[in-house]
Amino acid sequence: MNSTSRNLTFAAAILALGLGQGRADDAPAEPAETAKPDPEAVRRDASYGIGLNFGRSLKGDGVELDVERFMAGLKAAYGDGEPELTDAQIRVAMQAFQLQVREAQRAKAEADAKKNAEEGEKFLAANAKKKGVKTTKSGLQYKVVEEGTGASPKATDVVKVHYHGTLIDGTVFDSSVERESPATFPLNRVISGWTEGLQLMKVGGKTTFYIPSELAYGKNPRPGGPIGPNSALVFEVELLEIIPK
Repeated sequence: MNSTSRNLTFAAAILALGLGQGRADDAPAEPAETAKPDPEAVRRDASYGIGLNFGRSLKGDGVELDVERFMAGLKAAYGDGEPELTDAQIRVAMQAFQLQVREAQRAKAEADAKKNAEEGEKFLAANAKKKGVKTTKSGLQYKVVEEGTGASPKATDVVKVHYHGTLIDGTVFDSSVERESPATFPLNRVISGWTEGLQLMKVGGKTTFYIPSELAYGKNPRPGGPIGPNSALVFEVELLEIIPK
């Protein structure tokens, strides 16, 4: 890829950050046919939006910029004065900065993992003493909300479920209930807490599972997602069906 193509790709990515944040149902009503937007106002607001969303994206990734220097470089690129650094100097600075960012992200991940592990252990220790909560040999905790009357699945079965997943502080990270769309999957293709737990259920039943991190995503959850390393998870699960083979 040549430099022009790279620049166009980068520009498109920045523009996408500005345009891709809203949802269709958040869009304002269509303006009246006689209304004509002020082109300058549109450009100002769009420019602000692109900068805001780009900044949010960088900050969310743990990249702390010197905003004044960032603006100085942006202005130089748009012709407001000569660049203060050569391309070679910028490459050296970028390489060093990338190492700094990676180290900061690694340190944060380690701190988060330690904090999440401690909080998870404390939560599960207290939860195990609550009425109706049972604990298996693996450390999985569960509480039957409603007994089912159907068959129990095996690890090799495909099941259809409704579920509502939260962190131990109540933050929702995934919910087929909220989507109003049940999930179907092979029971041996999900986290081990699910594989074990759903085999304790019967079709038509509802159970709340309290899953230690080692039975969930452990130290390596999906990058950028709401689940941090060593996070204990809570799932409210309704077993709807065992899909016939």
